[in-house]
Amino acid sequence: MADWQMREKRPLRGPRPEPPGPALKNYITPAGLQRLKDEHLFLLSRERPAVVEVVAWAASNGDRSENADYLYGKRRLGQIDSRIRFLTKRIDAAVVVDPAAPRQGAAATRVFFGATVTYRDAAGLEHVVSIVGIDEVDLDSWRSPLANALMKASPGDRVNLLAPAKTERLEIIEVEYAPIPMDPFREPLGAQSTPKVERS
Repeated sequence: MADWQMREKRPLRGPRPEPPGPALKNYITPAGLQRLKDEHLFLLSRERPAVVEVVAWAASNGDRSENADYLYGKRRLGQIDSRIRFLTKRIDAAVVVDPAAPRQGAAATRVFFGATVTYRDAAGLEHVVSIVGIDEVDLDSWRSPLANALMKASPGDRVNLLAPAKTERLEIIEVEYAPIPMDPFREPLGAQSTPKVERS
């Protein structure tokens, strides 16, 4: 039997897929989750329908290969759909932790998710940070190097912040659990949430 005949009879094997690891929890504050939901709703109910209308109008104008409105609209539609899928996954994986919820014993004074921490750096300057989810980008994520250094510390503790250039010593001054203010979702500039198509 020829070599090529043997190869034809034996099925080709692809790489073995790795078993999925444990799903990462998406810890998030109630305000952070609301902001994700508001953006998701805006994209689904206003932005996407407006872009679909522009694409449909542009497609009706004839040759699509040189139609800038059509080409841009299709690209924008892909970006919107990608963002909607991302937000859907993040919302589905969300584990809401309310920073204002009462805590008992040592958990009330140690740094965990949702804590607002006042610390002093090596230069003696005081800083205040809130430990929140990775989707709440304007604050410090609980997976950031700073949050990792502060995690489980109590007032009076000294921790080491491992930075790429150096290691810095930080002193924890205060740990507080209270609602964390967050800007709500705002419609981005240039959004096409209101159709701009002129009908003739």
